[in-house]
Amino acid sequence: MVASLGRGLSGSGWLRVLLIPHFSFFIFDSSQAQDYPRRPPDLDRLTQELFAEITSDQVPYEDLYETLLQYYQTPLNLNTATREQLRALLLLSETQIGALLAHRAATGELLSLYELQIVPGFDLRTIYRVAPFVVVSSADANGQRGPLWQRIKNEDNNALFLRYERVLQARKGYAASDTFQGRPTTRYLGSPDKLVLRYRVSHSRDFSLGVTAEKDAGEPLAWRPGRRQFGADYVSAHFVVQERGKLRTLALGDYQLQFGQGLLLSSGLAVGKGAETITTLRRSSVGVRPYAALLENSFFRGAAATYQLTARVAATAFASYKHVDANLQQRADSLAAVDEFSSGLLLTGLHRTATEQANRQRLAETVGGGNLEFSSREGRFSAGLTVVGTHFDTPLLKRDEPYNRFEFRGQNNLSLGLHYSYAWRNLLWFGETARSASGGVGTVNGVLASLAANVDAAVLTRHFTPDFHTLYGNAFSENTRNINETGLYLGLKVRPAAKWEVSAYYDQFRFPWLRYQVTAPSRGHDALLRLAYAPSKTSLLYLQVRQREKPYNLPSDPARPLPLPAPQTRRSLLLYLNTQPLPALELRTRLQASQLRDDIGLPWRRGYLLAQDVSVQPSRKLKISARYALFDTDDYDTRQYVFEQDILYAVSIPALSGQGTRVYLLTQISVNQHFTLWLRYANTHFRHQTTVGSGLEEIQGNERSEVKAQVRYKF
Repeated sequence: MVASLGRGLSGSGWLRVLLIPHFSFFIFDSSQAQDYPRRPPDLDRLTQELFAEITSDQVPYEDLYETLLQYYQTPLNLNTATREQLRALLLLSETQIGALLAHRAATGELLSLYELQIVPGFDLRTIYRVAPFVVVSSADANGQRGPLWQRIKNEDNNALFLRYERVLQARKGYAASDTFQGRPTTRYLGSPDKLVLRYRVSHSRDFSLGVTAEKDAGEPLAWRPGRRQFGADYVSAHFVVQERGKLRTLALGDYQLQFGQGLLLSSGLAVGKGAETITTLRRSSVGVRPYAALLENSFFRGAAATYQLTARVAATAFASYKHVDANLQQRADSLAAVDEFSSGLLLTGLHRTATEQANRQRLAETVGGGNLEFSSREGRFSAGLTVVGTHFDTPLLKRDEPYNRFEFRGQNNLSLGLHYSYAWRNLLWFGETARSASGGVGTVNGVLASLAANVDAAVLTRHFTPDFHTLYGNAFSENTRNINETGLYLGLKVRPAAKWEVSAYYDQFRFPWLRYQVTAPSRGHDALLRLAYAPSKTSLLYLQVRQREKPYNLPSDPARPLPLPAPQTRRSLLLYLNTQPLPALELRTRLQASQLRDDIGLPWRRGYLLAQDVSVQPSRKLKISARYALFDTDDYDTRQYVFEQDILYAVSIPALSGQGTRVYLLTQISVNQHFTLWLRYANTHFRHQTTVGSGLEEIQGNERSEVKAQVRYKF
């Protein structure tokens, strides 16, 4: 045993063995040590640190959380992780990654997670953030592997989740159907209950097996194989094996892909502009990933494989076939009726009414392609080629509007892209350029620089022509899609003193062609400044200001019969305090306010929210979290979004408008080593309102309450 410890330990190696136990006392308690179960990721706090602010409920935050939770379930081994895999965590700077790899090369494998304390650039805050998503184990831990079925059977990292959700108040969509002008009115076809089943068993760098089923509120439970429904409305499954000699990954079922900067293929590892102004800009080529989330439109279904052709070259091939939601309408021509999808793809994933059921999985989508990637010996340089071909069985045709002039039309699209990444000294250069079948071009290029030990900077440019069509990409941009945009981003992060950090960015963008609700070429900007103070690993205080100007059409009136674009300015203020006065007590206070003006000279509209969170953990088996929030907004345009703590694998970001209060109570009970129970109740009370919501979601009264319950069983 002494001989094995002594292997590779000389000088500094013995020093770290002696120092690590003493340093670890000051950073981790016993519940966080590597020899004990890792603490769950604090997604609430991590959200505060990564995102500038939440301004929409259309961003797939669940996909990002799912990605982080995948890292928690199958953590990254710091002794074997490559430079690209470390970048994909989004939590480490290029300087920290380089220091870790240099430390690993000089002293050999890390002996403990505590050893990060003697790696240059790793402060307490960084270690605390990254701890839930990494492990330290021997590089040959998977070297002696028995039969796959036996490893799956004996794996400890497995769990079955059952979830139930419901809005307590009666909504219009669930009332008895009546008639309007002799025709029955629209109603939901299913019950108001939401049901989720998830099972997954996985082991890092070995395998992952999972099944997910979901019935949204209003959707019917039905067994209709002819319409591709097997009980629940959405069913997903995957089986992935890794590190089988030269076969690095083989995925069957549902999976995601990410290469380069995500211009052609992007999974949930995308944050974009946020309070983390440097590390989240660049994307990483993480390749093939298993898919187990509940989003019904952000995955491929079929098979994908990555094979190591040589020591420096890897090839990935994939094929996918699935049915997606679309609005099918018939267009009459001189000869016959022609089926076309006039409004493109539908991405809500909801199939509650007869119309939504009619649009469910109406369009067959076939996707195929691959990636060829080269990496240098030390991983400092990498380059790759990506090809993606798409075929729809029925042509897509957007509405005949001026802003849709350059949108994708037809059945086939072929995209080809080149990406690169090069780390030189204190600089990281990265980028990707692609061309679609239409002739449109998209390109993203940037550089991250460590100007000093406490100063980081970033520059990123992007250009997407109006006729560039990437159907599965999500590279850095102002728009939700990579089309019709040119921009320049400048980011800065300064640590002027211990525990203090200043982050800022300025992003300028323009749109050379029309956009939805913008009837002329336009331009805008977005700027953020954040001052943060972290006196300890569990305490955080920051003040953040942001201004965003982006043109939208003004409403028409008699003096202005045609809608004209005008600069819409949104200013926001965010004050956040996270403190832990006692080991079992955590307090979080949040004040956010915003003001909105549609054009110079028009009055400002305002909104604010004040929220107080309390989390109490009297024992290792019980944790209780609660919030009380006050909100007041002039209208829906000044609504306030705020992330809420929720049951594991669920995301809650309500849009609060009008005047009222929002409260929730979340309880987590660890019954024993197998059973864990979550219970959540949330209520929004509106003042000066007699109804809540609109359309089929309308509630008679001034309250909306939701309940959630989830049980996890670990085999």
